[in-house]
Amino acid sequence: MLESLTGFVVVGVAILVGWIIGRIDLLGEHAKPVLARLTFFVLSPFLLFVVLAQADVRTLFSALLPVAAIAAVSIFVIYALIARLAWRRPLGEIVIGALSSGQVNSNNIGIPLSLYLLGSAAYPAPVILLQLLIFTPITMTILDAVTHGRTSPGRALVRTISNPIVLGSLLGTIVSISGIELPSVVLEPAMLIANACVPVMLISYGISLYGQRVLAPSGRRRDVILATTLKLVAMPLIAWVVAQFVFGLSERDVLIVVVLAALPTAQNVFNYSQRYGIGEAISRDTIFLTTIGCVPVLIAATLILG
Repeated sequence: MLESLTGFVVVGVAILVGWIIGRIDLLGEHAKPVLARLTFFVLSPFLLFVVLAQADVRTLFSALLPVAAIAAVSIFVIYALIARLAWRRPLGEIVIGALSSGQVNSNNIGIPLSLYLLGSAAYPAPVILLQLLIFTPITMTILDAVTHGRTSPGRALVRTISNPIVLGSLLGTIVSISGIELPSVVLEPAMLIANACVPVMLISYGISLYGQRVLAPSGRRRDVILATTLKLVAMPLIAWVVAQFVFGLSERDVLIVVVLAALPTAQNVFNYSQRYGIGEAISRDTIFLTTIGCVPVLIAATLILG
């Protein structure tokens, strides 16, 4: 069980390094926007291309995919209804809040934890596919419309297709489905750039934490608490009910979907909020709270279901 904490230690150290960099102002005032653009336009697309291109097609399209989809969409709907009907939040904040409550950190935490907890790093692949090829285009379309004004369906489609994160995911999935064996001269440079994504993203997040108070009075406390509760409690429970009683999955597969659903909020959500200047406090605080809070949840799920 102690080995399962390795993923959290790795993530925590990288975030701490970022916080120290912010504390001593090592990279100057433009560090956050520069690192955000570097991650969004370059590093994340390469990482997603490499991960999906090397994923097993049978794992990509296994029964884990519909269970993950149902759990995530259920959480999105619950959050959106509360945020819109009860609190009258603007559309952009609703999108970021919904993603904070239902989009899991399937890369930099999901992959190492899947390896240590479940015995294979391949299990998060269907969730990565779902989030990047379905949720991300929808998210980008809405956020583009919110920040750039009204947009036509054609323009939204062009923006979605030209989004570097979507392009990287789509190309990686095509390689996986087609069974193409990428030569080393192509794969090795891509992996070199991809390997820089997670540390840069975590360091950027750590920099953003300096000078910020979690659940500050000026932030969206209710939104963060709601998103955190949905992420750590409601989403694993929904995944368990759907996997156990709707799809009748095996005990091991039930454990897999519950562990994946209990992962903390994806770092990409903060990257999106930075990129579009919407809901940064919501995504930042929810990521922080769920990254800490998911440890006992994951341990409990492993002990109960494992």
